[in-house]
Amino acid sequence: MTVEPITKARKVADPTAPHVYQAIADVMGHLATDGIGKNNKNQQQGFKFRGIDDVYNALARTLADNKLCVLPRITSRELTERQTKNGGVLFSVVVTAEFDFVSAVDGSKHTVGPFPGEAMDSGDKATNKAMSAAYKYMAIETFCIPTEGDNDADATTHDVAPSPPPAPRTNASQAKKADVWPRFVEKLRGFTDLDELERWWSSASTQVAVDAMPGPWPEQAHEEYEKAQEKLASAGRP
Repeated sequence: MTVEPITKARKVADPTAPHVYQAIADVMGHLATDGIGKNNKNQQQGFKFRGIDDVYNALARTLADNKLCVLPRITSRELTERQTKNGGVLFSVVVTAEFDFVSAVDGSKHTVGPFPGEAMDSGDKATNKAMSAAYKYMAIETFCIPTEGDNDADATTHDVAPSPPPAPRTNASQAKKADVWPRFVEKLRGFTDLDELERWWSSASTQVAVDAMPGPWPEQAHEEYEKAQEKLASAGRP
């Protein structure tokens, strides 16, 4: 008796499913055959990587053949100015992007993301590079594009100086208190008439303000008042 080998029947695509998913699967199948080689080399560190142009070249024809549109949408952007070790300026940009996959056959849509993209540049290209990075890794991960080695992003590596420690944060209440003392002393020393100084000092509003001062400030305020009082009194003596 001859035993026929058992072959697994290939599943036929569900004709009722949205075309966008069939198109994504077909693009994945096409790219699984050849993948995208790492034909670019980092200038500083020497590792190989897949450039954004490699991804565009591999996707352009198969996306068109499968009637699949990829529409990017940037949802956030953050810019930080950094300094190189040589004292130059670098602009670091981080973007977050979502991508709509839309079928040109039935209009069905599927959104993937968010995907981050990060890049640095000394001119005006940091945002462009960050957007390209987000697109590249979206394509690699969504279509499972095979390759070998590490998945490094950029052709260049920047030597960035360490960021300075953040300045201590001051809330509104602390800022107001820090400003009270210099304004109070300026007010005290601005009087040119002894009677006016004494009327201002003895007023209820001034006494309430002095009593509300924190720590040793009330005592210091009294000392400053006595100095201003003595100064004006001396100036008025014959």
